[in-house]
Amino acid sequence: MRVDDPDVRQKIHDLIVTGDNRLKQGVSPEKIRQSYEQALTLASQHGLADSIRPLVEIRLGDLERLAGGSPPPEPPAS
Repeated sequence: MRVDDPDVRQKIHDLIVTGDNRLKQGVSPEKIRQSYEQALTLASQHGLADSIRPLVEIRLGDLERLAGGSPPPEPPAS
């Protein structure tokens, strides 16, 4: 597949959404992490890691916080 292949982008999107849905459904953190890491791996294989990595790292960080029982960060002051 080419870097600009829409099928690759769609698969990455689907994996991220799968991770998000698993999180909402209370699936094990390992399964959630697996979806996000698969998205990042696929992005890396197709030269898209720079644009996908920040998005996945935020989600993995949130997952770590939730697994550790830390409260969510305070919203910014308005």
